[in-house]
Amino acid sequence: MQVVPVAAVALIDGGDRVLMAERPAGKSFAGQWEFPGGKIEAGETPEAALVREIAEELGLKITAESLQPISFASHAYGDFHLLLLLFGCRQWAGTAVGREGQALHWDHVDRLADLPMPPADIPLLAALAGWLAVPSHRHVLPLDDSPAIGGPFNNRGRFG
Repeated sequence: MQVVPVAAVALIDGGDRVLMAERPAGKSFAGQWEFPGGKIEAGETPEAALVREIAEELGLKITAESLQPISFASHAYGDFHLLLLLFGCRQWAGTAVGREGQALHWDHVDRLADLPMPPADIPLLAALAGWLAVPSHRHVLPLDDSPAIGGPFNNRGRFG
């Protein structure tokens, strides 16, 4: 059975809301919600894959240094086995837009379980909730001094 490594990210805004992306029609698990990300290409680190995927899928700039590992999930899907690596990120530039036609949804981690999700994403919710409970994971810093840094709702470099 082929093992498919995938990197995903929990983008977390200043109000501790997490961005979820809806899988578009025509793809497996269409209409279900997942952490944004994608396949890790040969020779690519998980962090590099996320920098590339988040720019392509959401139009956001993130850096490898802004990513913090949270957990992973290992799940067999019929003809392949998914190894899903979840990272947390509180620093990005730009405003998230579904560039591949996917809907986007911001919500608190305790409400994400109400969304239909692919099986591999579900166990990551508890790990994310535990990670968010750690005080050192609660701060948000701008990616650089640009006025368009900080997150999706306040393009002045701060939340609130």
